[in-house]
Amino acid sequence: MGFNDFMKNLSGNRFTGLQGGRHDMAFMRSLQRDLKTKQTTSIPLNELQVIVFDLETTGFHPDKGDQILSIGAVKVTGRLVEDEYYSLVRFIEEIPPLVKELTGLDESELVNAPEPAEAIEQFFKFSGASPLVAHHASHEKAFMTYASRKYFRSPFLHRLIDTSFMYRIADPDNPYVRLEDCCEHNQIPVTGRHHALGDARLTAALWAVYVEKLQKMGVTTLSQVYERLATIR
Repeated sequence: MGFNDFMKNLSGNRFTGLQGGRHDMAFMRSLQRDLKTKQTTSIPLNELQVIVFDLETTGFHPDKGDQILSIGAVKVTGRLVEDEYYSLVRFIEEIPPLVKELTGLDESELVNAPEPAEAIEQFFKFSGASPLVAHHASHEKAFMTYASRKYFRSPFLHRLIDTSFMYRIADPDNPYVRLEDCCEHNQIPVTGRHHALGDARLTAALWAVYVEKLQKMGVTTLSQVYERLATIR
């Protein structure tokens, strides 16, 4: 499958989660059990279902009051795109001007959006216990860790894979850090930048590229990715 076909598949059916209702704590408890027992490190990378996701936020520090504004995610196995998730997140304050300009989000869109706990619960129902993938994932990890504790009183247990794990092995001389630069370096057309679902789609395409590159190098599982990373200083 070529890149154009891959990107076309990214615009398929979109999961929007459940509407309304109280938090499904039975589901959250079941998810926690699944996450503790799920083994993913020995599954071939091209057969491993992952959830590639991105967050748009008001800033970088959830512990200092920054909040999630939108969540975008793509469920993908190898190059097969299976589903998508996107949700705005309720926010009743003024969006910081730089964030507003960068993302194109507007206060009027967010005031009637799902509450943060609801949007995140829906995301977890979409992702299940599958590993999560993000581009330079420390940002997403900080917010999901904070949200899990705040809204569900539980730790964030999902395995989180950073795309940098992949290109540090497969493309060690790659000087690029920004998502758009990494995509252009790999001939992935950059569209929908700074939109949570747009960035998730770009990251999913990047993930597919590096899964293929790693396979050609004989690195075929997450376990082998971690082993190879341990040798890189």
